[in-house]
Amino acid sequence: MYDRLIKVAVLLFVPIFLFAQEYRYSKIEKIPDFSFAPYVFTGLDIMEQLDMAPLQGKKIAVLCNQTSVNRNGIHLLDILASNGIKVKTLFAPEFGLFGSGNKRLKLFTKEKNIDPTTGAKIIDLFGKHIYPPEESLIGIDLILVDIQDTGVRYSTFITTITKIMETASKKNIPILILDRPNPLRGDVIDGPVVRPAYQSFEGYHLVPIRHGFTIGEFILMVNEMGWAKNLARVDLTVIPIVNWKRDYWFNETGLPWVKPAPDIFDLETLLAFSGMALFKGTNLNVGHGTDKPYLRVGAPWLSGQHLMEKLNALSLSGVRFSVVQYKPLNRQGMKFIPLHLNEFCNGIEIEITDRNEFDPLGTATAIIITTKYLYPREFQWAPNDYIDRLYGSNVLRIFVAQKKPADYLPPLWFHDVMRFSEFRKRFLIY
Repeated sequence: MYDRLIKVAVLLFVPIFLFAQEYRYSKIEKIPDFSFAPYVFTGLDIMEQLDMAPLQGKKIAVLCNQTSVNRNGIHLLDILASNGIKVKTLFAPEFGLFGSGNKRLKLFTKEKNIDPTTGAKIIDLFGKHIYPPEESLIGIDLILVDIQDTGVRYSTFITTITKIMETASKKNIPILILDRPNPLRGDVIDGPVVRPAYQSFEGYHLVPIRHGFTIGEFILMVNEMGWAKNLARVDLTVIPIVNWKRDYWFNETGLPWVKPAPDIFDLETLLAFSGMALFKGTNLNVGHGTDKPYLRVGAPWLSGQHLMEKLNALSLSGVRFSVVQYKPLNRQGMKFIPLHLNEFCNGIEIEITDRNEFDPLGTATAIIITTKYLYPREFQWAPNDYIDRLYGSNVLRIFVAQKKPADYLPPLWFHDVMRFSEFRKRFLIY
């Protein structure tokens, strides 16, 4: 009901257009002033208020997943179908189009690669393909992107969007991004910047681990700076968020929470993930196979009590540790086998006592360094120096090998944070 009144209000009053900043290769869509509304609108919500005008009469390809819902929980594909928008191709990012356990999966017929709502062909861009196949873009007028990013560099959604940009640039196909909030606040930047020699799918762009961008701001930066392969740029338009403030956590937006990944259950897990995902580069289980992913650390050879005592001595802010024993199981929806499957792991559990004081990266690196010191023989890095791809360089491995104290490490990435904070200002929409 309120949404309908807002649309009426927009039609009745003379619009005040926002977001007038000019860019060379990209533009922020000018939209009416919605500041009178009592809550946050995503780009999808704004698109609905505009009666889907930028899409009318076009044949489109769409990158989306289970997070692509409006503030009432209605999925983008249902909205497109109800408005008669022709979707020819659907691109699926990491974890698939709807994630595991989503009720929409039950609608699929035996044609697993056809979406039943739109009839569009589904193409996985995190498996057989990382670039859209050329045939998938034949006859496409526009590529629409609507996906909730995590705000964390390890996530691959930004990389997938960049790969789409690299292909769309060759075909002169414009891209329209429906912006969404950074769930971990837009005013917090943390962690080292990726060094060029260590770029990967988990770190395709030279940004810190927590970058503080919305997805629209991030892609705006990529497009303006020519950070796609071969300086590829596209005709990029961003439909902005309205009434979002940079110091908002996701739960302060009033938007529905939808898991961005199968093992990120809630905002607390996502905050922990921003640091604790570094443990994927070690031989420690980080709670995978339990109901506490990224909030536990353990192994069969580890003493939780001993580790907890050492960590408590560091007086880390915003976090409390307790001893835990658990057995990782192969849980439904998991796409990989957890470390130490079906073995009893001893370790610690993390309780975030103050999310504004908690330092996910400082905490994660302190646990890694402390565990290595306590168990120099048992602790191992994952094969192929995977930790370097996650961290963004070999600094963490070298630091640990040199047996330096844990609190010496954060100042090393502080310089990265300061430089990036200044650099990114020109791309901030909000």
